[in-house]
Amino acid sequence: MRMWSVLYDNVSCRCYFTVHLLIMAAIMPDSDSEDELPPGWEERATVDGSVYYVNHATKGTQWTHPRTGKKKVVSGDLPFGWEKCVSEDGKVFYVDHANRRTTYSDPRLAFATEEKEHAQDFRQRFDGSTMALQVLHGRDLAGKVAVVTGSNTGIGFETARSLALHGCIVVFACRDLNRTRAAIGKIKEERPNATCDIIELDLARLHSVTKFAANFKLRYKKLDILVLNAGVFGLPFTVTPDGYETTFQVNHLSHMYLTLLVEPLLGQGSRVVIVSSESHRFANLSSTTLSQTALSPTSATHFWSMMAYNNSKLCNILFGLELARMWEERDIIVNTLHPGNMVSSNLNRNWWFYRLVFAIVRPFTKSLQQAASTTVYCATAPELEGATGLYFNNCCRCEPSKAAQDPELAQVLWQLSMSMIQAVISPDGECTAAVDI
Repeated sequence: MRMWSVLYDNVSCRCYFTVHLLIMAAIMPDSDSEDELPPGWEERATVDGSVYYVNHATKGTQWTHPRTGKKKVVSGDLPFGWEKCVSEDGKVFYVDHANRRTTYSDPRLAFATEEKEHAQDFRQRFDGSTMALQVLHGRDLAGKVAVVTGSNTGIGFETARSLALHGCIVVFACRDLNRTRAAIGKIKEERPNATCDIIELDLARLHSVTKFAANFKLRYKKLDILVLNAGVFGLPFTVTPDGYETTFQVNHLSHMYLTLLVEPLLGQGSRVVIVSSESHRFANLSSTTLSQTALSPTSATHFWSMMAYNNSKLCNILFGLELARMWEERDIIVNTLHPGNMVSSNLNRNWWFYRLVFAIVRPFTKSLQQAASTTVYCATAPELEGATGLYFNNCCRCEPSKAAQDPELAQVLWQLSMSMIQAVISPDGECTAAVDI
């Protein structure tokens, strides 16, 4: 009797959801996007980039989208290979040199963004299935300079590759120069004129970070995009030559120091993108437990590699939170992100068990291109102008843990990190200009 009752409940449940889906299908609009124009409407742009809408049925025009009621603008450079021209009678037209065609429609209309009343007003355009190259579709990053740490493999490589294929000058900040040259070679095969540079960076040594920054400043006068991507995971207890636990220094401390050193080259609109992880939600740091010993244990007695990783990822978000607060008036955009769960990369290389687990779940996780999409989105999306101090997952803003939103915890971490950096760089106790921020 009980079996028949369960069967009846299951059938009833399925019928309910079937009816629910039919009703939803009936009331949903035919278009799968509220941005799609109704029949008879056309989208155009003025010379100064304002978007307007033409109703061919009524011969009327308006500034607001007929469905959303929002205003839009086009901005930025034309897509790669396009040129803006003016005819003898004064009409503006656009030439697509790659496909040898002309049009009177601004090609940037495909990427028009809504005018925002507030900096954080933006809608989700991508999701977890989006590729990094899809985020950059039609974008020309020529003239932009980016630094990507850990860019010779995994998610970092796909981030650097995507930026380089769209014209960005990409500096590979890596320790293994031979692997980095091979990685750049792969990009050159796709786009021979891609501009990629190498500057050695060993995040396990703060003096290597100092040397990297000095070399970078000799070669470049600005920095548009700084992607703090490199990281280690699953390491047994080890100490760097600077005397700090390796996971903490590589994932957080050295990246913080690097950011402060290149700060003079960051200008209005520059972006700092910090790759964190959802693992930050399982950290055990709090205002009562945060200390130098908690951040960087001095022995393996109470060390667990997974917790060290979790804590370093929380440090990433807290660092981003405090940095965004400090640099907001300078219009430098700082955001953090989660690339994806258990993505198949070299991150799991330090223990056979992690390699086994990652291999088992590989068919169900993101590809490297998908994992790089949120990084690229935070680094380049026009709608994120002015949006700083946020946390993203699947190219969508989401809320981090309560601890990651604690400004007092962020300030304590900042002070501890600064003192640890100065202990290595200025052991005599004198602050250098590089770290006296």
